[in-house]
Amino acid sequence: MLNEKEYGNGDRSYWLQQLKAISAPVLEALARRELKQTMPIECAETDGGPEAEAALLADRAKFTHLEALGRLLGGIAPWLENKQTAGEENELRAYFAELARKAIAAAVDPESPDYMNFNEGFQPIVDAAFLAQALLRSPVELWEKLDPSVKENVIQALKQTRSRKPFFSNWLLFAGTIEAALYKLGADDWDPMRIDYALKQHEQWYLGDGAYGDGPEFHWDYYNSFVIQPMLIDVMEAAGDQYEEWAALRGAIADRARRYAAVQERLIAPDGTYPPIGRSLAYRFGAFHSLAQSAWRDDLPAGVSPAQVRCALTSIMKRTLAQPGNFTPEGWLTVGFCGHQPSIAERYISTGSVYLCAQVFLPMGLPEEHPFWSGAPEDWTSRKAWSGAHFVIDSAMK
Repeated sequence: MLNEKEYGNGDRSYWLQQLKAISAPVLEALARRELKQTMPIECAETDGGPEAEAALLADRAKFTHLEALGRLLGGIAPWLENKQTAGEENELRAYFAELARKAIAAAVDPESPDYMNFNEGFQPIVDAAFLAQALLRSPVELWEKLDPSVKENVIQALKQTRSRKPFFSNWLLFAGTIEAALYKLGADDWDPMRIDYALKQHEQWYLGDGAYGDGPEFHWDYYNSFVIQPMLIDVMEAAGDQYEEWAALRGAIADRARRYAAVQERLIAPDGTYPPIGRSLAYRFGAFHSLAQSAWRDDLPAGVSPAQVRCALTSIMKRTLAQPGNFTPEGWLTVGFCGHQPSIAERYISTGSVYLCAQVFLPMGLPEEHPFWSGAPEDWTSRKAWSGAHFVIDSAMK
């Protein structure tokens, strides 16, 4: 059985410490409007010499700051919205919520030195979608409390991405998520076609047993978790009732997400490791975005308890962050999977990209009394299986 000193009531405190460590450099710099001035930009290694490296750095510098903001806020938004915190945690939550609002204001103000790119190149549609997810997940702290002028700037920034054509892949959901947010934010010219295309095309790409293809092909990677399952859920939550044919997909999308969460929970090894397969491994434990979302939404599969998911996700964080090199001396995330490993980065990866790891923090939106946090420590499936204990047999989705 698990050591209660390692997996117990201290888990939330541990998560909060890591959330603070990952979030503070980005949000504090942006609140001062100094992110572009202070955030280092690390890119993939190249074999083309100094000129090629300089060219890649210049290219990623166009996008990396919006990546950091959107991906970070998407993960911590439920915690910022969680009014059931108390004491020092609530004070910290209020502090970070204020920083986040200042960060958003800096990012969308054309006069700000940290004004971000929403309309050059293909990448902005990706990270505007993660920012849109954050607004959907924290409608009070990250939207209602914004000044009217900032709200208008946000809407205009999101609309700028309409000039970006998504690729024929999970990228369709970026356009759909942005439009779902525009609908919820009250934009009178939100475009249902972008949502319709994303939903119906992913229905065509569903392959069975809870997995979607990333476009016409199936890839052994974590994009069902990084993007596909969570954004399908969030789009349906935001706009799924607007058309009968969208609403008709709600049950199937939720069932598939639960099945995928069951698979993800079983991928976590007894020691907190998981398979380093597929692309974008530099997103670290953001690979479990979908499982974290299912826990936050209180919609885990049968036979998987909230407490065992807490312990499993905690094990991943501890295993990853115990390795030296995950942070620079100044506290910025480095490029790597478990430590500093720039060689595993694709050309589209830079410092801002890796803040997608924050998606693991979604269950911080649950109150401390919820079974996810209050439940007694419990082995996750692979620990039960490899210790000779009873565990629930797996079965494919019917």
